[in-house]
Amino acid sequence: MNFTRWSARLPGTQRRAARGTEGSVPAARGEYGQQLEQLAEDIAEPADVPALEDFSVRELLGRLPGLVALAYGPEHRIAYVNDAYAAAFGPRPAGATVADTCPEAEDLGLLPLMDQVLRSGKPRTVKSRRTQDGGSYTVTCLPVDSPRLDGGGVLVHAADVTDHAEAAERLRASERRHRETAVTLQRSLLPQELEQPDDLRIAATYQPGVADAAVGGDWYDVITLGAGRTALVIGDVMGRGVRAAAVMGQLRTAVRAYARLDLPPHEVLQLLDGLAAEIDASQIATCVYAIHDPNEGKLVYASAGHLPILVRDEDGTVRCAEDPTGPPLGTGGWLHASASIALPPGSTAVLYTDGLVERRREDIDEGVAALARALSGASGSPQVVCDRLLRSLGVTAEHDDDVAVLVVQHPSRAGADAELFHNAALELLGGVEAAPRARAFASGVLSSWRFPVELRDLGVLATSELVANSLQHGTPPMRLRLRRTDRRLIIEVTDGDDHLPRRRRAETEDEAGRGISIIATIASSWGSRRTPGGGKAVWCEFALPDRVIRADAL
Repeated sequence: MNFTRWSARLPGTQRRAARGTEGSVPAARGEYGQQLEQLAEDIAEPADVPALEDFSVRELLGRLPGLVALAYGPEHRIAYVNDAYAAAFGPRPAGATVADTCPEAEDLGLLPLMDQVLRSGKPRTVKSRRTQDGGSYTVTCLPVDSPRLDGGGVLVHAADVTDHAEAAERLRASERRHRETAVTLQRSLLPQELEQPDDLRIAATYQPGVADAAVGGDWYDVITLGAGRTALVIGDVMGRGVRAAAVMGQLRTAVRAYARLDLPPHEVLQLLDGLAAEIDASQIATCVYAIHDPNEGKLVYASAGHLPILVRDEDGTVRCAEDPTGPPLGTGGWLHASASIALPPGSTAVLYTDGLVERRREDIDEGVAALARALSGASGSPQVVCDRLLRSLGVTAEHDDDVAVLVVQHPSRAGADAELFHNAALELLGGVEAAPRARAFASGVLSSWRFPVELRDLGVLATSELVANSLQHGTPPMRLRLRRTDRRLIIEVTDGDDHLPRRRRAETEDEAGRGISIIATIASSWGSRRTPGGGKAVWCEFALPDRVIRADAL
């Protein structure tokens, strides 16, 4: 490499070359060495760069955009404030204490901070503190050790971050509004008032997570199916935000529609599975759909990837619903199956989402076990049980995940309360002779239940029409069941044929086709469903007059 060529381009070399004689012979190799030595000295000690001592500290601090103040001694007496500090808070007299003349120091919490700096000799910083005039400052206190400062000193530097703080507050306000919108949407899609079946006592709670717009797709529902039967639903759409809540709303609406078909739980989930894939192929959801029949004393349920139902017996023993559990909704290609768990009088069932039991760095089975322990000692009304479970599992207002809990109690009744609930059944044998026997049976039972004559006559008429319909279109075995609760009379006939009746308009010359129309006219509601073992059940309900309920309660 030709060092001579490159050295001529270094600072100072051109000036020294100019001092040489024009037209002179190039210098010898030794002269190049002297030039390099002089160049090294010029670089190491540049003569035209001023030293730091040449500047005034007061001038430097006075021109800083940040607010600077110097205090000394344990009383923090003011030695100096720069122009930016004086412009922000006003001039401060030298020698006065910070506590007496600097109200902004109290707003910013500086006095305790300055005490700490004096004691420890270490700098301290507080971020985005607000003063009474609305300004926000980030303040750093630095220890100053100087023989001219009796007792040591503290240099206070404050940066005005008002614009940043206001922008951050606007962002937080926007996030709050977004979260409030999501929570409002979520809550509006949940039941505003739970249906309360005659035979069950139910309470539910939903608590959104607190992180960002951490509302999710948790939902629950209670659907009365008629004939005393009740559908219980709880589910969780994966993900968070408005999208998850919207998918949840569509699934909840679909569940209510499918429930009206009075299908077995596994068939409802089968329909939901296909619908979930159509709504959004990227969203999956877990769900439990259960049906309670007071005549059977159990929950028949199907699960799509959801956590198991827990049941607490009257003695405090907790049972866990076992398989079958299918994959979540929206995955497709799976045939769900139904199972059952006993729900006798005095027992409590709990349906819940994973936010109640899932914790970071902890297996979810441990969370379910903790919930079972909490449930074993939880007694009282369903709402009390809800609250106790949330407290026991550590769910607070700062919980980071959505939580939905549905508590279902099948109360045990005694005394006057038990007198409001009765069952009576008759096997329909003997062909056409079954109809008069059924009418006589219904008349005797309704009289024993002290129903007024008009209600008793309507009940006998409904019994006659249901039995006649079953005798004409059904097959054995046939059974008549009468049930009364504290609010209604239920009449149900089952037979071995699975063809469901429908209401139709009968022409004047038709000899048949009026039975269901009569039932629909005189009853509060009616319906039909296929039974699990094959066959069907046709039922109707009558609301009890208030005077009947009051008379029975006396």
